[in-house]
Amino acid sequence: MWPMFSPPCGPSVIGMTQHYDAIIVGASIAGSCAAIGLARRGARVALLERRGDPDAYKTICGHFLQSSSRPALERLGVLSALHRAGAVDSTIDIHTPWGWIRSTEDQVPALNLRRSVLDPLLRRTAAETPGVDLMLGETVDRVRLDEGRGTGVECVDRAGRRRRLRAALVVAADGRGSRVAELANVPARTIDNARFAYYAYFSGIATRPGGARAWYLDPDVAFEFPTDNGLTMLACMPERDWLPEFKRDLGTAFSRFFAGLPDAPATRTATRETPIFGKLEMQTISRPAAARGIAFVGDAALAADPLPGVGCGWAVQSAEWLADCVGEALLEGRGLERSLRRYRRRHRAALHGHEQLITSYSSGRAFNPLERLLFSAAVHDAKTAAHLEAFGSRRIRVRQFLAPRPVARAARVRLRAAARTPGDHVLQPTG
Repeated sequence: MWPMFSPPCGPSVIGMTQHYDAIIVGASIAGSCAAIGLARRGARVALLERRGDPDAYKTICGHFLQSSSRPALERLGVLSALHRAGAVDSTIDIHTPWGWIRSTEDQVPALNLRRSVLDPLLRRTAAETPGVDLMLGETVDRVRLDEGRGTGVECVDRAGRRRRLRAALVVAADGRGSRVAELANVPARTIDNARFAYYAYFSGIATRPGGARAWYLDPDVAFEFPTDNGLTMLACMPERDWLPEFKRDLGTAFSRFFAGLPDAPATRTATRETPIFGKLEMQTISRPAAARGIAFVGDAALAADPLPGVGCGWAVQSAEWLADCVGEALLEGRGLERSLRRYRRRHRAALHGHEQLITSYSSGRAFNPLERLLFSAAVHDAKTAAHLEAFGSRRIRVRQFLAPRPVARAARVRLRAAARTPGDHVLQPTG
């Protein structure tokens, strides 16, 4: 059974106001995790979801949970449930123009679990958490602002009945096109993406246990992710020069792209189990993580290029940061604005540098000289490879990634490699 809040009867409930500590709009990854985190700190939470189906999920999305999100998932108490649902622990091998960067057994693994399994699991966990009222089929059409500060929402259910909710905090967890942000007049910064994406799920693709792979073809990119139920996701993110070919014959272009990869996935003996899904516009959209009385989590705060696979993990992490920062203030009934400013600073400190590098690469450019140095050295050196993996999984920040010591080590590795192989140079790929 799905525990949830039952709406009052009658054609209209506009005169009835329900009071909560926090109202969360959107019950996918970020919203469900924020609801669990706040309720476990003692807050009473209304969790609103416009879709009426408790098993609804985000359809156009990868399912990759970077290893940086594992500690938050453990603290949330859902990691074991994800594994029981079939989540695959994955380390990743990366093909570069200089050869393969191989993963090692001591790497912290990422998680792969399809959104059709992940979203309902987290939503169910939120609904079963004491203090959370899950309200399905509720569309928010007004954010209440008192002197510019968010104090509640109004929403309408599928029968046309209206509901008025008040709370000290409104949380927007409603994705990159956040309706809450629009209603509250919170602006977004938008940057175009020069790549597009197509992906599909296959059965019968042999991979090493937990073995994901990525191909950085500089600038085209492809991925192979084993996931639950014996399925493997193949995804490609080419430059837009490829787009006419994909539009002309999607199936042929998709197969041709993957057939051309070094050590290509064995698709000839595999079965494609889903349509080929696509996303042609992948803009980066960012907003301030908090305004007066309003907080943004997940894609509502920062919807980055999906290429580095950060969206699902950052949804989990930003939800935890919010609960950490505002939980006490909600219970005490004071200091909320100060706590929201702290959340905004924490969000920016953790993600802004990553956002800048991700946005730069989403322009479709090739690797810059520093990236070429680090990727090419990682092919030859396990420590540089581990450093690159820690950054790629977003477990270290940009300033740590570009610190003098690892960069100097990469330079020494490349010089030694060049001495062993005459004519080899960091700016000259091997194939």
